[in-house]
Amino acid sequence: MGGRKPTKDDLPAFATDNPDSIDDVLPGPGDPPLRLLIIGINPGLWTAAVNAPFARPGNRFWPSLHRAALTDHLIDASRGLDLADERHLIERGIGITNIVGRATARADELNRDELRTGATTLVTRIQTLRPQAAAIAGITAFRTAFRQPKAVLGKQDTTLIDGWPKDTQLWVVPQPSGLNAHENIDTLAAKWRDVWQSTPPAG
Repeated sequence: MGGRKPTKDDLPAFATDNPDSIDDVLPGPGDPPLRLLIIGINPGLWTAAVNAPFARPGNRFWPSLHRAALTDHLIDASRGLDLADERHLIERGIGITNIVGRATARADELNRDELRTGATTLVTRIQTLRPQAAAIAGITAFRTAFRQPKAVLGKQDTTLIDGWPKDTQLWVVPQPSGLNAHENIDTLAAKWRDVWQSTPPAG
């Protein structure tokens, strides 16, 4: 961490067509297997500016993960993700990626085709990564991306998704942005806790 704090004037430059706006957090050879793959909809501009997931100040993602005991300390990614914090996530069996890699100011700037293409690519990646569980943060985008218009928050029926591995649970949790007035840190933490407790560590 420790990079320069982006200014309001900096951010528009990060709204691009680049499909890989930020780096994923994923294990490498010799790392513990994935217990939970967290999937955002797409990077925001602040996130793209500092190359760190859910980085915008005020986003309740990291506080809710800590309150749910998925991390043992509160991670501050607002100026980038410390290597030590990235290692902490990987050692805990946590990975982070997105359905769509292109950065936008708001997730609703993505079109249906982008989301559906991203969903198809994600299923292929899940087949390779084989996490115990995957959790997508955002019900509205999930419904569009996976053609599940009646889906609700919580654990999903993966038999409805072509190619989804039988041994990987799929959950949808609320979008953690401060724009989501229906949730707070405590309610988000409760949902993360449900996901985490459904995937006990091996052994």
